[in-house]
Amino acid sequence: MLNGAVIGCGFFARNQLHGWQAVPGVRILALCDRDPVRLAETAARFGVTRTYADAEAMMAAEDLDFVDIATTVAAHRPLVLAAARAGLHAICQKPFAATMQDAREMVASMERAGKVLMVHENFRWQSPVRALLDALRDGAVGRPFFARFSFRSGHDVFSGQPYLATDPRFIIQDLGIHILDIARAALGDVTRLSASTTRINPAIRGEDVATILLDHASGATSVVDCSYATRRVPDTFPETLIEIDGDQGTLRLEAGYRLVIQRDGGTEIRNVSPPALPWAERPWHNIQESVQVIQSHFIDCLRNGSEPETSGRDNLRTLALVEAAYASARDGSRIAL
Repeated sequence: MLNGAVIGCGFFARNQLHGWQAVPGVRILALCDRDPVRLAETAARFGVTRTYADAEAMMAAEDLDFVDIATTVAAHRPLVLAAARAGLHAICQKPFAATMQDAREMVASMERAGKVLMVHENFRWQSPVRALLDALRDGAVGRPFFARFSFRSGHDVFSGQPYLATDPRFIIQDLGIHILDIARAALGDVTRLSASTTRINPAIRGEDVATILLDHASGATSVVDCSYATRRVPDTFPETLIEIDGDQGTLRLEAGYRLVIQRDGGTEIRNVSPPALPWAERPWHNIQESVQVIQSHFIDCLRNGSEPETSGRDNLRTLALVEAAYASARDGSRIAL
């Protein structure tokens, strides 16, 4: 049995707590949050009896194997460093760190401690995206040379996470990081990028539309486009729509979770709809299912001593794309990585 604790009881943490309840051989012993009301409500809802306002005190007092850091980005660095000092494995929400320097320090501290550090980049773990990646890696369309990764919606994300409206960085940091991570998973690392951003919603501080052009080391080119200002009926939130051209055909992940594989021999259509877990709610069920999948992967890595697919070190490359995209949009430049 592996013992864990969740730090942060905010909007998304309920998904993580539901997910942990379904991962065999894991129990959440304690919760930590600075808001006493939110902490008490979450503990009662999930049957966790030990609660703390101070994360380091919790790490010292409890017999833990890992911590799940479900806080906003400002708290990630001190909490990951505290986990390293306490000799604990950690899974950390994205965005991983506020700066690249912080991220590198966090990765180095966990490596010195000999502990596993994984980033909760859950979009690439969504079952429809995994189905597309599996088909691509199985050679369904040959060598890919172009792709578009698109997330466009008018969904009100601010009602559940009001802090998103106040951050000077919004869509690339909060959503684009996931779509960039999918692009890396599909086509490999990036050598150059250029980006443009705009703000359509006057009530928010940061950008809510971004378009990013990527050159991959594999020779492929891709476009990542994100919008929370797109009005469409039906709204496709929270689906990522993907099209990949290869030298032997085309893969498309379409709205409604349809995976279309077109080759010279014809067209194959697969239903890759994610399961709706007992605790999930539509349309969030796609993201909610991926939480449980990524947690299971984390625990498998702890048990077999392997590096997570979305490890802290791997996530440095995704975070570098976020920083480069903001620099490109600010300066109107093309950034080499």
